[in-house]
Amino acid sequence: MKNIRVITTGLHFPEGPIAMPDGSVILVEIARGTLTRVLSNGRKEIIAKTGGGPNGAAIGPDGACYICNNGGFEWEKDSLSGRIRPIRQADDYDTGRIERVDLTTGNVERLYDGCGNHKLNGPNDLVFDHKGNMWFTDLGKSRPRDMDRGVVYWARPDGREIKEVVQPITTPNGIGLSPDEKTLYVAETEGARLYGFSIIGDGIVEKLPFPQSLNGGRLVTCDGGFRRFDSLAVEANGNICVATLMTGGITIARPSGGTTDFLETDDPYTTNICFGGADLRTGFLTLSWQGLLVACDWPRSGLSLNFLNTTQRM
Repeated sequence: MKNIRVITTGLHFPEGPIAMPDGSVILVEIARGTLTRVLSNGRKEIIAKTGGGPNGAAIGPDGACYICNNGGFEWEKDSLSGRIRPIRQADDYDTGRIERVDLTTGNVERLYDGCGNHKLNGPNDLVFDHKGNMWFTDLGKSRPRDMDRGVVYWARPDGREIKEVVQPITTPNGIGLSPDEKTLYVAETEGARLYGFSIIGDGIVEKLPFPQSLNGGRLVTCDGGFRRFDSLAVEANGNICVATLMTGGITIARPSGGTTDFLETDDPYTTNICFGGADLRTGFLTLSWQGLLVACDWPRSGLSLNFLNTTQRM
């Protein structure tokens, strides 16, 4: 990828970037268990210590930051580079949860750790619709000989209601909404598949029958090669930009189906992308294997996220 600019280094497996109105970027450091602010000069400030494994992050209708906390990973350290990667559920894992972080005080509030009789196993990524409700993925946790089946949920930000939307679904990771909010996009990590679900109500999607779909979603794209899908962001024109692992980069998919471009980053854990800057033409990427937050000029405008511009400037 051309014109990559390093904003800061030394992050502990960063994810969940949010480009803030003041030019800073808020992100999580999964291995450190923190919500962190990165200033435009690269300086880092800890906003909150969540513990566990903070993963996805989004600004809610009240200006707070909402976190998908996966509960924590066990990490493997590369003997040559010293870099780390997540390999399985942490030994001290308790449960996954959805958390609310007050950006002024750093106070962390747990909103959800279950839905009915089912606990949240490994919440991964979330997005807010224009009504102020969240859609989020639960990828689950893996252990040496087994792994959870995934779920997509919908919930209110005040802790009053949570619904199961799609279950089962294999390793759901990135999640996003089309510009008209009629389609919910979900990226599956294993198999690198991107699905679209037609939204027909609050926490309700239309599901295609078998054999048109295994999980009810319409297949948007699935590329060959050594790729796995992570988190995603949507462009203003409706394209879906999926952070891609192993062959690290950004897969750009058409909403009508198929991949239109692949931008390579040379980081096998290219985990997320968000848009900011003038006209939302700057892409901010988390290169987690290297512990970097980077920026690059983007050829098109990103989609403006709900509630982000209502957040108090810090």
